[in-house]
Amino acid sequence: MRVGFLFNHDQVHQVAHGIPIALALARKRTGAEIIICTTSNRLSQEVRLLAGPAIDRDVRLVELKLGRPLTRGMDAIAGRLIPSAKLLIYRDCLDFFRTLDVLVVPEKTSLILKSHFRLNRLKIIHTRHGAGDRAIGFDRASAGFDHVLAAGAKIRDRLVRDAGVSPEKISIVGYPKFDVFSAVPAAPRRNGRITVVYNPHVAPHLSSWYRLGPKILQWFAAHPHYDVIFAPHIMLFERRLAVTIQPPGIARVGKVPKHLANAPNIFVDLHSRALTTMEYLNRADIYIGDASSQAYEFMLRPRPCIFFDAHRFRWEGNPNFAHWQAGRVLTGVDELQSSLEGAFDDHDRQYSEVQQNLLRYTFDLSATPSSDRAAQAIIDVAFAGLTHRQPRIASAARSDAPRALVPSAAAASFI
Repeated sequence: MRVGFLFNHDQVHQVAHGIPIALALARKRTGAEIIICTTSNRLSQEVRLLAGPAIDRDVRLVELKLGRPLTRGMDAIAGRLIPSAKLLIYRDCLDFFRTLDVLVVPEKTSLILKSHFRLNRLKIIHTRHGAGDRAIGFDRASAGFDHVLAAGAKIRDRLVRDAGVSPEKISIVGYPKFDVFSAVPAAPRRNGRITVVYNPHVAPHLSSWYRLGPKILQWFAAHPHYDVIFAPHIMLFERRLAVTIQPPGIARVGKVPKHLANAPNIFVDLHSRALTTMEYLNRADIYIGDASSQAYEFMLRPRPCIFFDAHRFRWEGNPNFAHWQAGRVLTGVDELQSSLEGAFDDHDRQYSEVQQNLLRYTFDLSATPSSDRAAQAIIDVAFAGLTHRQPRIASAARSDAPRALVPSAAAASFI
């Protein structure tokens, strides 16, 4: 049996949601060949960093490439605006995907192997990435997987209710990323100053960055008794334009004004892997954000949260904004000072218990590592009614592969 773990994205933020599971599956010695597939050198480096000596010893690493001049040319043009390679890679490497019995993925784009390329024998298992509340995480596409690994009861309940996923196709396994990165004790405050992390999302219809972000940083520059870590979603500054498919949206990202990036109390990180490792979340006393699932990772050690509603949503009672129950929700920068001044009192009086309830519903954590639970769920799915066959070995990137797929707006979510 051949089990593939695919990481197909511009950035590395999904890798930690799958690598711990691949390594745990290898430790179970099922006899399956475990192949970690990446689509860029950046992803391969992150895999090697997290997997260490297990590469070549317990698992195999394969880097998939666009194999034809036509697809490479298409990506050179379209890739400046959209992640075109993310779609084109499937046709160019179709022969490789045909050799797999099981494919484990943290995103939904790979469902194109079933919907477009008809690899119906291939079992595709979704690890998901993050445990947030955004509606796109619970759309009908989730029902296309053979199995879904859920962090906790919240994810399971919404998959069943909103996405129409059968409960039998869901396993609650916890949060494998926490097996690699987790909350750490609070660091001493620098000169007694409060550290705030500002973590805006990339999605134009949800993020606070496009309408309020520079104003928020400007406020902090004028209030130097706060230390600020500007740690946005790692995809926010990946391209000049941020594009979403569901719902359709496009926005110019812009730049962090130089005088704000150079402010002595503001630290800016737009691209490093530290944006994905909980490093900045662990260092902060207060979280400011909007739609990112990293709010839940921050709350693993409950602390004050503040959220910006830059779009004036009717969010109360809306499950897509459940995390906004964990702190004050602001619509303008003029509310920031009073919210920061009252953040710790508000947290102790009102939000600490709310956060703990949200965490229990979101993450089902136990003494058994989440990655071990996820690996066992994969074994249960992979071996169910599957007869062993000798796989056909194929090149990971064939120059004579079929014609390239033209990216379709309906095929995938780019974020």
